[in-house]
Amino acid sequence: MLATFTLTVPESKRLIAKGVKELPEVKRALKQHKIIIAGGTTNGYIVEELTGKKLRKGYYTAGTINQGLPCVTDPEQRIEPLTLEAGQEQEDWLKFLDSFGNQDVFIKGANAFDAQGVAGVLAANCEGGTVGSSLGILLARGSQLIIPVSLEKRINSVQQASKMVGIERIDYSLGMKVGLIPISNGKIVTELEALKILTGVKSEQIAAGGVGGSTGAITLAIEGEEEQIKETMSLIKEIKGEPALEDNKKDCNLCDEQCNRVLNIE
Repeated sequence: MLATFTLTVPESKRLIAKGVKELPEVKRALKQHKIIIAGGTTNGYIVEELTGKKLRKGYYTAGTINQGLPCVTDPEQRIEPLTLEAGQEQEDWLKFLDSFGNQDVFIKGANAFDAQGVAGVLAANCEGGTVGSSLGILLARGSQLIIPVSLEKRINSVQQASKMVGIERIDYSLGMKVGLIPISNGKIVTELEALKILTGVKSEQIAAGGVGGSTGAITLAIEGEEEQIKETMSLIKEIKGEPALEDNKKDCNLCDEQCNRVLNIE
């Protein structure tokens, strides 16, 4: 059987979060090992799925693209990354990371990914931010790196894009200057993988975009047995109506960063 549906950006994030929750390595780590859920709006949904707690997901991140600008969230409202050991919350994700092993799980969202399976994370911090602080440890120890990212963020080539930018290479920027860090060894989980994990259906993106609250939406076709299709459509109906994230960009009047919006360079 065949079915189609459209997901808004928040609905996609919720679906991906549900899929990540059911990954074997995540379920195992939740019971016996360590998990760090780094900052990111999609990761905010994952926190909710794993803990059952509601949070202001728009502030579960340091960086943001909001009002048409790359920027940062208000640091006064920012929510620190969740760390879990055998399901129990810990403190200070950087110190916690130092004890990571190969069965432990690090979850980090992305700003882009491509068909080659490479994800890309924007970095406005000159030391690489979260990725700069964690990737070496994760790679050296063989820890489990999971990258939840929506199909709306698929680009042609992360490697090619990353070679073009860099904080010190950009002359003018509407919003903060950024670099793009490629990550080639994580497990990428999009809506397609989430659906496979949750109901076993085969899925394909057939369209992108929309208006009237559907900016960034994706349209999918799914194929499977009748029971799989019914289960999937029931799941999608539950997700439908997921509210939009609140505006989370730092007030330009309170910012010391001299981006071109502030300087009014033409």
